[in-house]
Amino acid sequence: QLQLVESGGGLVQPGGSLRLSCAASGFTLDNYSIGWFRQAPGKVREGVSCISSNDEIIDYVDSVKGRFTISRDSAKNTVYLQMNSLKPEDTAVYYCAAGRISYAGYVYFNYDYWGQGTQVTVSS
Repeated sequence: QLQLVESGGGLVQPGGSLRLSCAASGFTLDNYSIGWFRQAPGKVREGVSCISSNDEIIDYVDSVKGRFTISRDSAKNTVYLQMNSLKPEDTAVYYCAAGRISYAGYVYFNYDYWGQGTQVTVSS
C-alpha cells in the first residue's frame, strides 16, 4: 500500500521547536517532489514549504522563511520539516504530500499522495 505518514507534531510553547517527519511506504520519495502544507481551523489549506525531486529547488512561504527547514533523508525514505521559533499562528494540522513531477510547488493537483496530517499547537 502506498502511503505517507506524518509524525512529530505536538504542543510547544512560543519560541520552541518541533521536527515533523513524513515517511513513505510502498514507494521511494527520491523520485518525488515533496510539499508541506498546513490547515488552521476555519482556514484553507496553505503551502508551507516544498522541495523538488532532485532537491535543487527549495521554497518557503514568507511567513516561515528563516524559521523552517525542509530536508530529505533518502536512506530513511523520509522528508523532514524542522520548525524553529514557533509562533501561535503556526498552529495547524500539517500535511505532507508527494508528487511525481520534478517540482510540484504549492499546487494541490500536482500531488499524488497525501498524509493524514499531524497536529501542531503553539501555545503558552
